[in-house]
Amino acid sequence: MRVVVSTYGSRGSVEPMAGLAVALRDLGAEVRLCAPPDEEFAERLAEAGVPLIPSGAPVRPLVTSVTPGSAQGLAERAAALMAAQFDTVAAAAEGCDALVATGPLPVTAGARSAAEKLGVRYVHVSHQPVSLPSPHRRPPARRGSPLPADEPDNRALWELDARLADRMFAEELNAQRAAHGLPPVDGVRDYAFTDRPWLATDPVLSPWEPTDLGVVQTGAWILPDERPLPAALSEFLDAGAPPVYVGFGSMPPGAPQEFVGPVVEAVRAQGRRVVVSRGWAGLSPVDGGDDCFAVGEVNHQALFRRTAAVVHHGGAGTTTTAALSGTPQVVVAQGADQPYWAGRVAELGIGAAHDGPAPAADSVADALRTALAPGARARASAVAATIRRDGTTVAAKLLLDAVSS
Repeated sequence: MRVVVSTYGSRGSVEPMAGLAVALRDLGAEVRLCAPPDEEFAERLAEAGVPLIPSGAPVRPLVTSVTPGSAQGLAERAAALMAAQFDTVAAAAEGCDALVATGPLPVTAGARSAAEKLGVRYVHVSHQPVSLPSPHRRPPARRGSPLPADEPDNRALWELDARLADRMFAEELNAQRAAHGLPPVDGVRDYAFTDRPWLATDPVLSPWEPTDLGVVQTGAWILPDERPLPAALSEFLDAGAPPVYVGFGSMPPGAPQEFVGPVVEAVRAQGRRVVVSRGWAGLSPVDGGDDCFAVGEVNHQALFRRTAAVVHHGGAGTTTTAALSGTPQVVVAQGADQPYWAGRVAELGIGAAHDGPAPAADSVADALRTALAPGARARASAVAATIRRDGTTVAAKLLLDAVSS
């Protein structure tokens, strides 16, 4: 069986899809992954033995140059993302049995269109539940299109979200579909999601409440990481008590560097050392103190197990990896699905949700005291023992069964 996997986004979008690719390969399938051509993704996929087909422009320069929440240039970016699905991804999927896609709506709507053109099975997957229509929560805001704050009916808001998605993307999608001999789509969002989307999150960490949508929850998709930690980092870890990890992932430069000072101050006030992840914002410690160590791209699965707490922005991948490690978390959510993950961490008692997106030394100290308390460590260890590790295998078998039926 041949499968093409398509994604566009940061590490949290690419690495889970690589995990699925590995699981499919282990079950005998031939798999190719279409993803942004960023060097860090190419290296990680090569380590995992997953063939990469570059698709679209590098994502890191885009993320680090676009103003958060701004819709400026959105139409042009959406058109380019769709075109990559009709061209690069469709070429890769020629003659395949299934196309699995995740990412922004222009990507998944384009991917389903490519699958429709080729007559192959299409599966939409989300690595967080927030974007899937549910009467139990409000939809996330779309760039440049805030939702009315005074509307209490979530169903009405999701209906509005569907109209906003059409206003933003339908014209371009249908123009590209027409160019490839496909009829127009009415309802871009629901077309991309299908009536049976997959949700690749853990049912304990992220339970899905039943809705009219036939969501299939597989468990989180985790790419095992066997890379050793850099020697200098290992020496730092060995030289004292477990430090606190501080990182803000793929957030753009600006605010994250402003966060480092207050966070490091709060960590030091707890008598702890600090590991600062540079991330896409290029973070650095506030001074040359020997109690701080800066790292680049490393094995988070190995690192988090050796820390006292993980302070981060609340991305799905970081939250899941920290939860798997049994390490308490402090989530400083900025937007998108991050407030959801912050809420789950607090509700499960495996850490704390920081109060607001801009950390100060005293507010971080409050959250850290919660996360570093013995009860949080015990609860984090207990929850880690319940999290499924077989999400990619479950999904791979579901796909193989669906194709062969």
